[in-house]
Amino acid sequence: MLRALINFLHRPAIRLGLEQDRRRSLRDPRFVSFMASSNRKTLDTHFHDTVMRGRRLLRHGLVALAAAGFAWIAIESAKALSVF
Repeated sequence: MLRALINFLHRPAIRLGLEQDRRRSLRDPRFVSFMASSNRKTLDTHFHDTVMRGRRLLRHGLVALAAAGFAWIAIESAKALSVF
């Protein structure tokens, strides 16, 4: 039981600064200049940011939809209770 509690409360090493973020290498300007100087296909570094922006917009849209649904249920329930 103690081991399960320790595993549940374990803080990941990335939060403590002991492990490098895997996405960081794409944002490192030295890495990008290295990729540009070598004869490889150009790397779209803004693609990850675009994906994150889209996910954030989707998340905000779902929260707004859930709030609107909750408000609709509350209003319809109030109307139904006012009939009685």
